Amino acid sequence: MGSFKEQEDSKDNAAHIEKVSASSLEDSENIDDLDSIEQTQAGRYAWLVAITAGVGGFLFGYDTGIISAVLVYLNDDLGKILNSSEKELITSITSGGAFIGAVAAGLTADRFGRKGAIYMGCFLFIVGAILQAAAYSLAQMTVGRLVVGLGVGSAAMIVPLYIAEVAPAKYRGRMIGLDNMSITGGQLISYGIGAALANVSHGWRAMVALGAVPAIILCCLLPFCPESPRQLVYHDKADEAAIVIQKIFPHGTADQVRQKVTHITRHVAEAKAFSEGKGNLWLLKQLYVVPGNLRALIAACGLMAISQLGGFNSLMYYSSTLFALVGFSDPVAVGTIIAATNFFFTWVNLMVVDRFGRRRILLSTMWGMALFLVLAAIAFHWIPINHDLSLKSNKVGWPAYVVLASMIIYVAFYSSGMGNTAWLSSEFFPMEVRAYGTMMLTCSCWGSNIIVASTFLTQMENTTPSGAFGFYAAICFIGWIAVYFCYPEVKGMTLEDIREIFQHGFGVKYARQLQKEAKLRRRAGNSGSA
Repeated sequence: MGSFKEQEDSKDNAAHIEKVSASSLEDSENIDDLDSIEQTQAGRYAWLVAITAGVGGFLFGYDTGIISAVLVYLNDDLGKILNSSEKELITSITSGGAFIGAVAAGLTADRFGRKGAIYMGCFLFIVGAILQAAAYSLAQMTVGRLVVGLGVGSAAMIVPLYIAEVAPAKYRGRMIGLDNMSITGGQLISYGIGAALANVSHGWRAMVALGAVPAIILCCLLPFCPESPRQLVYHDKADEAAIVIQKIFPHGTADQVRQKVTHITRHVAEAKAFSEGKGNLWLLKQLYVVPGNLRALIAACGLMAISQLGGFNSLMYYSSTLFALVGFSDPVAVGTIIAATNFFFTWVNLMVVDRFGRRRILLSTMWGMALFLVLAAIAFHWIPINHDLSLKSNKVGWPAYVVLASMIIYVAFYSSGMGNTAWLSSEFFPMEVRAYGTMMLTCSCWGSNIIVASTFLTQMENTTPSGAFGFYAAICFIGWIAVYFCYPEVKGMTLEDIREIFQHGFGVKYARQLQKEAKLRRRAGNSGSA
């Protein structure tokens, strides 16, 4: 009886949420007036806040990227030469820690605010860097990588959520993209430092220790950043929220600021009404029992899982190992080319994502990822590799250069497409479950990441490199098809209005219609003002 009653209560709650949300939207005929401040020019303040928060992404990128060089130069400094399983352990343990860190940040983000989780992430990065630099055994190194992973998960979850809530709607994609540029910038710099310290005795210790520097910088800059307006309203600080909104939109009038606060307050009130007296488990359950939330979860987490299972992080973690495998004499320097490509094309995505939209970019790039992974798989067939992943010949032939070219082009497609776009999906979730939805999004990232990091070398040994890269190609192609049917376009929409999309299935057609109507309204407004 208890189980049946609980199921009935969940259904009633789901129906209530959908009903209230729908009636709220129907009752908002003046929604454009309440959000008219979004049409004004945003100031530099929002950009500075986004850039500062993006340092958390730099931490994420540096600590996930530096391991590629560290694995090459560890030698026997941990008491022994590491085998493939041990290398996978110290690589994947960071992803495991990130999974836990994302959950912890998600469960506390609403109670303690977004900035608190960022501070905690900085602390973990500093402690983890010290532990790694002082490691003299595999166990010590593993603990250090685990602690860093906790910080990575916290930063990966909370930073894009914080930026999404601070950013003006028309620049939200670009501002969240700044976080992703920081991630790829951190990876690029980690490769450069790895190459620079390659010939330094025990240089890998300096490589991991330097990860503490940006964490200290972020701790010093964060006091100048505000809490997000939505969190301030959530904690009954509407006056402070108004001050922050005025800074974000310096050209907005006092009435527009008041209307924006009213708009946010309305949705925050709904969120509080839904969660009042409920625990974390009940709120998490609403992601699954409310159909609109579930569809948003599937679209967001599905894309994130594909972005990881498609093989990209096998390059980030093992590129130096991979290019040493195919015969390049300076694999870290060659891996730097991959990191530089990743950084440049993340910037390309940043420039176009709010103009062309998320969906169009994904459909234009994911097929290319599959194609060039297939070409790499074919080229690997002609490289003489033993079962234990050693080369039968030290000569670098044309297949090795085909692999390198294929990987560069694959990374270009990835970084200009879903590498950035997958993190934008936190915008899909309504206020009452946004922290939990973003937590699940981040867990999807790190859960999938664990699979890739802990199996890549073993998979190449068991199925050959051609089999491994062919497998990744198939995942990318399936993901391309899934995006076509299940990933709607939400560019330019406010966070409060996106929730309507997933009340109409996956909302692909409905979102397209809303985009057309918004475009017609803008044209009519421009012709009227002329």
